[in-house]
Amino acid sequence: MFIILQLREESSVFQSQSLSSALVRPQVLPFPSQVVYNRVGKCGSRTVVLLLRILSEKHGFNLVTSDIHNKTRLTKNEQMELIKNISTAEQPYLFTRHVHFLNFSRFGGDQPVYINIIRDPVNRFLSNYFFRRFGDWRGEQNHMIRTPSMRQEERYLDINECILENYPECSNPRLFYIIPYFCGQHPRCREPGEWALERAKLNVNENFLLVGILEELEDVLLLLERFLPHYFKGVLSIYKDPEHRKLGNMTVTVKKTVPSPEAVQILYQRMRYEYEFYHYVKEQFHLLKRKFGLKSRVSHPPLRPQFFIPTPLETEEPIDDEEQDDAKWLEDIYKRNQQVSLELFLRSLTLDSSQGIKQVIWNLSSVH
Repeated sequence: MFIILQLREESSVFQSQSLSSALVRPQVLPFPSQVVYNRVGKCGSRTVVLLLRILSEKHGFNLVTSDIHNKTRLTKNEQMELIKNISTAEQPYLFTRHVHFLNFSRFGGDQPVYINIIRDPVNRFLSNYFFRRFGDWRGEQNHMIRTPSMRQEERYLDINECILENYPECSNPRLFYIIPYFCGQHPRCREPGEWALERAKLNVNENFLLVGILEELEDVLLLLERFLPHYFKGVLSIYKDPEHRKLGNMTVTVKKTVPSPEAVQILYQRMRYEYEFYHYVKEQFHLLKRKFGLKSRVSHPPLRPQFFIPTPLETEEPIDDEEQDDAKWLEDIYKRNQQVSLELFLRSLTLDSSQGIKQVIWNLSSVH
């Protein structure tokens, strides 16, 4: 069986000059025996993994999972070791783990087919914020197992205070979360900015068969079923089955509250690169849906100010992950962030009230 895709990227306010006129090369893929789902945290991955467990038994592929949930950034040796372990797994396999993008070919391995799912960045942040504190419906005490050392004052810290008082958990670089999963393992991929954003977009185009959005999960599953039937055939029927719905509902975060409009606006501003990436992926996903006759809700992201205009990657040469001092990157980011005037940023940011902050707030109540 062959999967044949030919997509033409369409221009948009969120599309970089380096990508706006590019053609995505036709991809002709035989039945892929190596699939990697480097799942982004709090983007529906537990629901998808539940489905994969059922599908692996039904279709006979090797589902390779990992018990490591909190190590997404790897040293070179760790990358080599993980790639070796994945590549030697019995094929066909689907490997899944929370880990930033790995370039298999760089270490002499065969590049697998990548898939992933992302969601509205503010929704993802809020889901993670409350999940760390209160868990989900699988058990009222599972949050105590996940974060046993969390102090009570931190566990019950009001979300608005966390955002408005600029606590580390509610500010950058902690909010720069989704893009590194697609940018990769280079230290600059954890630094909020255009460089990481552009590299993430390029990797989406060159290495990912599909990046869907959680808000349209049924369409994501439908496309996965069409592209990778040996893995996902029948997935939509399983997902819609009432018995599976009961299991899926157990992974919904509990005690989630909506922050104030002022706090949401600040989050929206701090996560501007995350939103640019999200809207780019959403646009590409809708383009793919149209190619297969699936309808999409029409929505347009707010226009961005001039300083959001991206710049191309500084070099096309291979990048050495160790060319920078890894121990200093976090300190450097904080120093740079302190030089930015929030007041100047607020004056510069132009938001369409009908589709900007209001749309984000509306989404918070409509997505788990």
